[in-house]
Amino acid sequence: MSRKGVGIGAFDRSRLTSAHFASHGSSLRASNARALETQLAVFRSLLQQFAQTHAKDIRSDPSFRAQFARMCTAIGVDPLASSSSSGGGGSSIWAQLLGKTVNDFYFELAVRIVEICGATRGENGGLIGLPEVRDRLSRGRTESGAATISDDDVRRAVETLRPLGGGYSIVPVGHKEYIRSVPRDLSNDQAAAVEAAQVLGYVNVSMLRDNLAWEGARCRTVVDDLVAQGMLWIDKQTGGEWEYWSPIFMVDVDALSASVGD
Repeated sequence: MSRKGVGIGAFDRSRLTSAHFASHGSSLRASNARALETQLAVFRSLLQQFAQTHAKDIRSDPSFRAQFARMCTAIGVDPLASSSSSGGGGSSIWAQLLGKTVNDFYFELAVRIVEICGATRGENGGLIGLPEVRDRLSRGRTESGAATISDDDVRRAVETLRPLGGGYSIVPVGHKEYIRSVPRDLSNDQAAAVEAAQVLGYVNVSMLRDNLAWEGARCRTVVDDLVAQGMLWIDKQTGGEWEYWSPIFMVDVDALSASVGD
């Protein structure tokens, strides 16, 4: 018994079915996108209401401010972006909440961070500890009643500088965070040497060779590069092998001594 071949009509029906499924899929995607957009609009509206209700806490409490910023990020709201489309007069959400009209809270911090980094670059080679910057920013603010500065505030302020170039960024070295204000990255070897210098405050070629299992030439290259960048200082008056001191460590020790003295 012969089998009947597939006719042209079957191909037409197949094409119609495929087109129907494609159209249905596009309709579902569009519907889901509209529903998601509506949900996000509701979230943004609730977030704005929350911000208005708790504006005082956001201004005064750095932990609360950080939590609010994370909520904004979670639903795709950039608190540092202009909100002119929502009647904010071109100011950011932060500017409205923190009482600023021209430069909002984080941009003001960013300007101060640039000043601090520029003033200390000759001492630290463009790598300054985040806690030191926070402490410098906080001086005098408590007495004047201004908002307390947190590490999270400093991180967000540095982030606002990224589009401007200039190399400003947060870099981790060991268990500490630093603000880099020079347009260059630390190599893995340089980062390891800087981290090692945080233990005793200094390193020398022998220490790097023995602890990191590097060749002598590699050790000397790393410390020479860091000295050239101002990130390590040479102590030639040791009576033996030269020591390469971290200016960041010395600043931390001075700050600790001052706090103990107080």
